[in-house]
Amino acid sequence: MSRYTVTWLPRALNQVAQIWLESRDRHAITAAVAAIDAELAHDPDSKGEELAEGLRKLRLLPLQALFSVQEQDRLVEVAAVSLVSNPSDGSSKQTE
Repeated sequence: MSRYTVTWLPRALNQVAQIWLESRDRHAITAAVAAIDAELAHDPDSKGEELAEGLRKLRLLPLQALFSVQEQDRLVEVAAVSLVSNPSDGSSKQTE
């Protein structure tokens, strides 16, 4: 199992902060962020689904994260985060 450093770009951090502030279940948001960190720290290129070359999506309810993997640097960058508002129909609320 390969170990990677997970970083969050400022935009993603701002999105998480906004989602957390607006949430009725802040514990769920905090837990999802921790789970994203933990999942992406090990073999991130096998996590989630590929959206485009170099961009992947990982959904850990109630959040969805877009991220990229830099193999040579063993680095994962979380670029954007959104709240999955209705898991049954796949809709999500984008936070800018």
